[in-house]
Amino acid sequence: MFEGFETFDIKTQGASIHGRRGGGGPPLLLLHGNPMNHVTWHKVVPELSRHFYVVATDLRGYGDSSAPPAGDNNINYSFRAMADDQVQVMRSLGFERFYVAGHDRGARTAHRMALDHPGVVDRVALVDILPNHHIWNNVSREWAQSSWHWVFMTQPEGFPERMMGSVPAEWFMTKKLSKPGIGLDFMDPAAFADYVRCFNEKTIRGSCADYRACITCDLDMDTADFESGNKIEMPALVVWGANSHTGKVYRDVLDIWRSYAKNVRGGPVSCGHYVQEEAPRETLKWFMEFFCKS
Repeated sequence: MFEGFETFDIKTQGASIHGRRGGGGPPLLLLHGNPMNHVTWHKVVPELSRHFYVVATDLRGYGDSSAPPAGDNNINYSFRAMADDQVQVMRSLGFERFYVAGHDRGARTAHRMALDHPGVVDRVALVDILPNHHIWNNVSREWAQSSWHWVFMTQPEGFPERMMGSVPAEWFMTKKLSKPGIGLDFMDPAAFADYVRCFNEKTIRGSCADYRACITCDLDMDTADFESGNKIEMPALVVWGANSHTGKVYRDVLDIWRSYAKNVRGGPVSCGHYVQEEAPRETLKWFMEFFCKS
């Protein structure tokens, strides 16, 4: 995986960010979701690197990036802090402006980056998410059943961490990543093995802090943006799995995003939540049409 790519570790103001870079063309930053790392992009990177200078990183607390202390109100794991990391990484690599695509938590980081750094992000692609603000203000039974970890991981520090760390990492990752009716046959064994390798005390601690931030400081920021009318200004692509919880619970995903982004396009992909791993060809088609458009 990632043949011809260079591995790097870059220190930001709050963390050490691990990643890979390679290819040629306009810079494109790829951000992963929970409980994964940058390897999640391995099926689409070979083709993307023919057209873009691809940078794929591990968010703070995940993969081989460091996990700083959570801080007051979990502020060090806010999507603002995660976005700032990535802007600093790209600047260290010589890029003041770039494209960004994110899946799951990486998409939430990209959403915040687009709001906080409109002069840096030229285009943003958001894969299988809805805005944090919308989710917490529209909780339903269907959402709770499919997104149980959102509430479980926000419980008081030490409780979810101990429970998640008390079982074999491979067992937990199999249960977490395998969705009803979909399973894990789509996932490359080497990628799964890397997710298991990285699911250690550091990642468990960092990911729980991430989810606690989501319902506290992140929601505060998102509510302030929504009430003030602050929306994503640059072109935004939204794609989602037709069989994921995003597609099945919320259905008209684009209509919801129009309340949060001024110029949004996209549509469903015939797969579940892990869009870039389940349907790499369709993902590439959307990305190429969006990021290559002048």
